[in-house]
Amino acid sequence: MQQRRLRAMALIMVAVVVLAALPLYFGIRAATRDPVFNSLDRLEVPGWAAQERTDAVSGSRWCLIDCRFRERTMTSERGTEETAQVYTAALTDAGWLPWDAELCPSQPVEGQYNCWTRDELTLDLWVRPPACSGDLLLQRPTVEPPSGESTDGESADSPPVTEAETCTGSVVSIKVRNAIGDDRMKPQPSTDPSLTGEDPDPVFTDDPLLDLEVEPS
Repeated sequence: MQQRRLRAMALIMVAVVVLAALPLYFGIRAATRDPVFNSLDRLEVPGWAAQERTDAVSGSRWCLIDCRFRERTMTSERGTEETAQVYTAALTDAGWLPWDAELCPSQPVEGQYNCWTRDELTLDLWVRPPACSGDLLLQRPTVEPPSGESTDGESADSPPVTEAETCTGSVVSIKVRNAIGDDRMKPQPSTDPSLTGEDPDPVFTDDPLLDLEVEPS
């Protein structure tokens, strides 16, 4: 009888430790995780627009040597226009403000690219077609089964499925920087003559001395 009580008390102690350890673990994890990713987790976007999430981070959160750079990449089941609309609405609801930066993007890109600011952060949102939508991939011939055979239970008379039909959706990239480490927030170089010095003397294209003939001595 005494042994049963000891075992019961031991099981109760183990259960208490486990139940207390789980909240503590998730609390420490949330406290040590980058708060920017936590805020991105709270963006109100539908599930079809946030598939296959991948996070990457570099630099220091306190901008020691290099400021922190965060990037989140996801896939969406729908096209670029519809996906960009839901992310634009989610960022607006979360307090982000559109930012008309001069280098947003720094070079022409495919899809929809726009920039945002909030507090001490800047954010780049890029929604683009998937890699399989490239012209070279779409021009690849479709491999058909031999005559009379079928694949995956489909009839041999069924039309082949092309890559253009299977390549759908879009890719979403979100890049977040500390504003102090974003070069686009700094003053851009100016071409004001007062900063670069005096303009050089003009070059005369019609030099009268070119018409003079030099006579031999």
